[in-house]
Amino acid sequence: MPLKAPMTMMDFFNKSEGTWYSQRTVHHFDTTVEQSGNSNIIIEVLDRNDNRIQKVCEEQNIDPQLTVGGASFLWQDNLDNPNPNPNWAAILVDIPNSDNKSSGRFLRNKGYVEGIPVVCNYNFAPDGVLTIITEYEKNQGMERCWFITDDFRVRISTVKMMNGVNLMTYSSERRCIPNEILEKMSQKYT
Repeated sequence: MPLKAPMTMMDFFNKSEGTWYSQRTVHHFDTTVEQSGNSNIIIEVLDRNDNRIQKVCEEQNIDPQLTVGGASFLWQDNLDNPNPNPNWAAILVDIPNSDNKSSGRFLRNKGYVEGIPVVCNYNFAPDGVLTIITEYEKNQGMERCWFITDDFRVRISTVKMMNGVNLMTYSSERRCIPNEILEKMSQKYT
């Protein structure tokens, strides 16, 4: 069955809901340092009436009626840790353009590069590649993300500092199978 790429941010959030295992490589252009690592991303789709969305809108002086929903993103080093670090979490609130739902902006209660509330602009290309541009106070971030299959996606990002591109990141992410499904599979073969 061919992949149906998401073409709106809410479609993207819905397709992304769940837990993902992310492997990333980061190249810093101002040094010879390269980093790699793994983490988990836990994504939950939020209804437009969710209190967390209302709070982000209030903090950024945006009319909540403009929103269509959002998502909670939580980054975690290891799923075995039952208490994720709340500093590695963000709420995203989708505000699509009224005339073209494949583009718009979303609010973040906390930016990825600078830990401040930000507004990001997004656009889906006809092939389903999502591009996100985020203007911070001193930096600019650009991220692209696309699904290879329903359970595997790729993200690349660059952070441009005032003096030029500072770092580039490549991440490959695969959906984790929930424990209850793994247990059923295990019982089937034991």
